[in-house]
Amino acid sequence: MAAAAEERFTGEKTTGAFPVNAIEFCLRQAGIDMADVDHVAHGFDYRHSEVDDVSDYTRGRFHEVYSPEVQRAQLEKHWPDVDWASRFVPVPHHMAHAASAFHLSGFDEALILVADGMGETESLTVAVGRGRDMEIVHQVPALHSLGALYGAATLHLGFEYAMDEYKVMGLAPYGDRDRYAAQLGELVRLGAKGTYTIPLLGENRGWREHETQAGALRELTRLFGPPRLPGRPLEQRHMDMAAAVQTALEMTLTHILRHFAEETGRRRLCMAGGVALNCTANGLISRSRLFDDIFVQPAAGDDGSALGAALLVHQERAAADIRGRMTMPYWGPEFTAAEISTLLKETPQCRARRYEEQPKLIADVARLLADGDVVAWFQGRMEFGPRALGNRSILADPRDPGMRDRLNTLVKQREDFRPFAPVVREEDVHRFFEVVDGSPARYAHMLFVVRTKEEYREALPAVTHVDGTARVQVVRRADNVRLWELIGAFGELTGIPVLLNTSFNLRGQPVICDPAEALRTYLRSQLDHLVLGDNLVARLDTPARQGKDADR
Repeated sequence: MAAAAEERFTGEKTTGAFPVNAIEFCLRQAGIDMADVDHVAHGFDYRHSEVDDVSDYTRGRFHEVYSPEVQRAQLEKHWPDVDWASRFVPVPHHMAHAASAFHLSGFDEALILVADGMGETESLTVAVGRGRDMEIVHQVPALHSLGALYGAATLHLGFEYAMDEYKVMGLAPYGDRDRYAAQLGELVRLGAKGTYTIPLLGENRGWREHETQAGALRELTRLFGPPRLPGRPLEQRHMDMAAAVQTALEMTLTHILRHFAEETGRRRLCMAGGVALNCTANGLISRSRLFDDIFVQPAAGDDGSALGAALLVHQERAAADIRGRMTMPYWGPEFTAAEISTLLKETPQCRARRYEEQPKLIADVARLLADGDVVAWFQGRMEFGPRALGNRSILADPRDPGMRDRLNTLVKQREDFRPFAPVVREEDVHRFFEVVDGSPARYAHMLFVVRTKEEYREALPAVTHVDGTARVQVVRRADNVRLWELIGAFGELTGIPVLLNTSFNLRGQPVICDPAEALRTYLRSQLDHLVLGDNLVARLDTPARQGKDADR
């Protein structure tokens, strides 16, 4: 019924604050209060151990942050009249991730891969799902974490740990994968039966270096040269290092999956955890044909572990079963036409035209996009997860070779190497992109990199990356009719029914949640137009166009 990340309400990206606003939203959406809730599931289950008593730091970390009692105390603070001793249910982190994917996949049986920085003590889990049950078949401890390896490389390259890993993924195609081939064995060593080790992480000595990755960073300096300082120019060696780290990740994941697919006989795969957000690796796994079908939970990071914790507790304790594959995660807040209208009347810096007929709005916005304007698109319920999937998006013309630089520099205010994604209708995807036959639903959540067909790479320069790939999103009419119709209208004008889609936010800002923040962001940006529901909005200093715009 509802799911949303706390950062969308507070405006603090990747906030560590207790998610009281997100919880309150979910309760309102369901029309209940906390007293009506049977269980509150938490996607971590920390148990006190001797490791927690190694130092004052580790002891304090457990008792002040990790302990289940800390979470219950937060719940008691905000909802003091609820019996939390019986309602609070800690769930092992990787089992929460696994449930978030398997129980929404629509599969009766599947292989499940969870990979991230770390759960309580593990960094990778392989499980088999059958019906309501999930059985762990293999785990890798945090000392050999693929997520931590990628995070350390992210730090070395001058980006933020546990936040900017996707930048390394975007940088890798600019690099030479062969330049550091000799160093790959220092990053990851593959063993028998799908096993591997990461020697680099063993260089961290003591709790402080484990927290800061200092030892791993020393090794990365030895292997790849001095670290890049944040904000400094990117050199070719940085790109080549990114390519090497991406290669190591892909090599290891396929090594694991090939073994366990054969050992378990499972031909369907579910993936979750932060590593599952690596669209390039997902694309390689998809093209490998190791599996007949793949489902990656779109909120694969720790926001999705909250969802998975609830799903796991439901499957264990509720009579009603969960079956069927999830579609689009439009589970966040939405706002009425009256709320938007009131807001626009109270915003004198812009003018707005409200459309009574949707086809006219679609036609006018399609024309603006075809003429090269950049449009912020705010519709319906907000998406759950990190991807803008057509309800909180910035849309633009993918045919313009200068559009990517314009968006990166002027609008999004971010690094110029980062790619943008195409959004295409289900019936057109095979025309433009090399996707696996018969599986367009796999690409609904913008989680797989595919190849743009060679004959369309010049026609789609703004959404085709330097290596000829694209992180495609496929839209079905049944899932998002307004976006589907807009893509079609743009196609009728241009002959190319594809749009550039990126998240509606600026640098350092979470994806927009509410219309007031959408207006504030639009007014301080260099976006050309904003569509708020049925309203086409422009700044007062934007010249009105002849014809269709003259009556605004």
